[in-house]
Amino acid sequence: MSDVPGAPADLLRSLTRAERLLSRRLGAVLADDALTIEGWRVLCLLADGQGHPMSEVSTEASLPPGTLTKLVDQLVDRNLVFRRIDPMDRRRIRAYLTARGRREHARLDERVRASLAELGISQAVELDVPPAADLIGALDDLIDRLDPARHAPPATRLAAATQLAAATQLAAATLPTPAQSPTRTH
Repeated sequence: MSDVPGAPADLLRSLTRAERLLSRRLGAVLADDALTIEGWRVLCLLADGQGHPMSEVSTEASLPPGTLTKLVDQLVDRNLVFRRIDPMDRRRIRAYLTARGRREHARLDERVRASLAELGISQAVELDVPPAADLIGALDDLIDRLDPARHAPPATRLAAATQLAAATQLAAATLPTPAQSPTRTH
């Protein structure tokens, strides 16, 4: 903890601690249904019914692509999720909730909300803005400032990825190979 209240280290520590404790609590709720926090994140993302590219699911679930593929395979085996080729870009795969997945998400969502309500965290709309909505709004604002590409249109994200790839290739081309590296003599 910092000597100065409100220092960046305090923010990071508090956010990390809150995330870990909340994950532990919700993990216990989801464990009865043999679902992980990561699986819950995937179900929540897909609950909008739009279907999402696996790359987007990977980003939103904070999972590397290989790990996400294994997780989605498990959800497919449980008949909670299905995958289809994206009709607009046949190179991409989109994930969707099955009818059973929608029912399971709704059932688990009630259990998760009940667990959060026990903590006094409710997203129920009242006459004034509830504290949980304030916190979620503030955290979303922080995330947007830390990751401006999060809500960027796909073309902008593609351009940024292309620039990163070009920069990586340029850096690789300009780095000396072991044969070109100067040798040292001691």
